[in-house]
Amino acid sequence: MMEEEQDQPKDAIAESTAEALEFGQRVVALLSEAGEILLRPWNAYQVGIAVGLYLLAVLLSRPIGAAFHNWLRHRSGWPRWRMRVALVLHKRIRAILFVFLIWATVLIMQELTWPSRSWLLGVFGNLALAWLIVAFATRLVGNSLLRSMVKYGAWTWITLRILNVTEEVESLLDGLAVHLGDTRISLLLLVQAAVILGVLFALARFISGTAANRIKRNADISPSMQVLGVKLAQILLYGAAFFMGLKALGIDLTGLAVLSGAIGVGLGFGLQKVVSNLVSGLIILLDKSIKPGDVISLGETFGWINSLGARYVSVVTRDGREYLIPNEDLITSQVVNWSHSDNYVRLDLRFGTGYGDDPHQVRRIAIEAAQQVPRVLSSDGKKPVCHVTGFGDSSVDYVLRIWIDDPSGGLTNIRGAVFLALWDAFQAAGVSIPFPQREVRLLNDPMSVRVASEENGG
Repeated sequence: MMEEEQDQPKDAIAESTAEALEFGQRVVALLSEAGEILLRPWNAYQVGIAVGLYLLAVLLSRPIGAAFHNWLRHRSGWPRWRMRVALVLHKRIRAILFVFLIWATVLIMQELTWPSRSWLLGVFGNLALAWLIVAFATRLVGNSLLRSMVKYGAWTWITLRILNVTEEVESLLDGLAVHLGDTRISLLLLVQAAVILGVLFALARFISGTAANRIKRNADISPSMQVLGVKLAQILLYGAAFFMGLKALGIDLTGLAVLSGAIGVGLGFGLQKVVSNLVSGLIILLDKSIKPGDVISLGETFGWINSLGARYVSVVTRDGREYLIPNEDLITSQVVNWSHSDNYVRLDLRFGTGYGDDPHQVRRIAIEAAQQVPRVLSSDGKKPVCHVTGFGDSSVDYVLRIWIDDPSGGLTNIRGAVFLALWDAFQAAGVSIPFPQREVRLLNDPMSVRVASEENGG
């Protein structure tokens, strides 16, 4: 029994080696056949004509491209989408010229000689036209890596269809495979997986981008719900693209259920903080406690929310620093949201004046000075007010309460502006701002002793 189990891996290796050798022999045979076809007299002539036409397209593309570029520089009033199309055309001038030249040559040769003598040029023309169409179509894919995968995969498939060698290449790729237990993974399966998943992911990316733009333009949806909707749409679309791709490849998805369960348990233990932040992010989006644009303070961090991520919240402070705060901290810690229900914020400014100044006049001057500051509100219910809070050791103490509706503009700067306005108003009205004064005497100093004796009537 043990000998049979040891022989199974050897048989699998031998089978894989035989398939690899057969694959190499078939590739050599296919290349030899293609070389014989191209070396036939009229086929070689057509290859030379195609090369000459390509060189002519390269030469003509330089002056035509330069003239087209200069013409585009004077089209500053065009919309962005039209300018993008024009730039794509500018990059493809050489390919466009080659397609035009080769098809013009094919039509002329079909009129002057036998159709078989222009057959290979027609194949080259179809390949060039297919490449041009695929290049234009894949511009809809935003990701550069995904765009390259879709572009080259689609052009390869179209090339095989044009050459009518699809079945031969599929059989060739399917011949090179490895065996993992009862599973057989061939090169054809890997190529199909890359092409199908690439197309589905490109489609999912395009749909999610379109849906995100529509969600963000809807003014009836709150900013936090917009972020939640975009995230859910991306998860659903990319997940559906992945599982549809596996289903299209004929992979049994029931085996993935056990694997995903095991991975989920491992992630739950190994990535507790990450999972906690992800769940906290969903809670933040659902309960609408904070949203992009809110002004918050968490500990010593004060700023406005720039974006909500799946793992963290981006908070930008007044000094330009961007803090990435984990979502868990916003759930478990005390957060001050200055603009949760509205943007109104009340600030208290405390100051004192001398006992020789009339408190009624001081209160009036303080209110008028605060109303002169641009960001201070003066509407009903939000007007500045000033109250006497007590009689201190050297001053009468006041509190000036003001309202603002733009906390994202900063709090320290508005306090400073109001204090400067108070200073100017008190200086103009002759109101004094006292400060503690102390008299210091040195012991055993002759001057201090004489002053003390005079005070005592000595």
